[in-house]
Amino acid sequence: MSRTEELIRLAQEGEKDAAEQLVTENAGLIWSVARRFIGRGAESEDLYQLGCLGFLKAVEGFDLNYGTQFSTYAVPKIAGEIRRFLRDDGAVKVSRTIKEQAITIKAVRSNLTASLGREPTVTEIAEKTGFSPEEIAVAETATAATESIQRETGEDGFSLENILTDTESEERLVEKISLRQAIDRLGEREGMVIRLRYFHGLTQERVAKVLQVSQVQVSRIEKKALNLLRQFMA
Repeated sequence: MSRTEELIRLAQEGEKDAAEQLVTENAGLIWSVARRFIGRGAESEDLYQLGCLGFLKAVEGFDLNYGTQFSTYAVPKIAGEIRRFLRDDGAVKVSRTIKEQAITIKAVRSNLTASLGREPTVTEIAEKTGFSPEEIAVAETATAATESIQRETGEDGFSLENILTDTESEERLVEKISLRQAIDRLGEREGMVIRLRYFHGLTQERVAKVLQVSQVQVSRIEKKALNLLRQFMA
């Protein structure tokens, strides 16, 4: 029996020290899952604490005779606990930083509109605030419901959430490549479209305004990016 399995056995028998030791030794695993939900409204520390709760539930429910690695079993439990909170606790909670950014952007937008006599572009707002176009888009839509990673696309029902919770590939995701790392492999424009569409809930129309391209172009970029992600995660 491995050290991890021995600690799990002790924890299941009520040894609190063993449970705490497991959390400490698996902090990296818990963070790797929690980070996937950053940008959906909750603070990173809150996500980690929720991840710890899901992890402890995994410890409690793991069958030592299950025939699989504990990490493979634990990751969906951790993700599920966080996802349940984000769903049941309502809506997206806007962080203080995003609220402050939104206030700044609103003031700059108002001033530029008055001085220019027209609606300012995202680039003009970015130059005045120092924020990136993505940060501006996120801040301005912070109170909107997220379309999020749960939306399915295409005939095969592909969604980014399916990737995150696919138990057959969780170990590979954790140990080799995370979804965000896969997105980082995309081109700059493809990566931004995916982040704005799926992690920040912007519509294609809103994304088109941020990138200053047509909605048709955004649709094509998104389709290309999803196809690439399928290949990267295969």
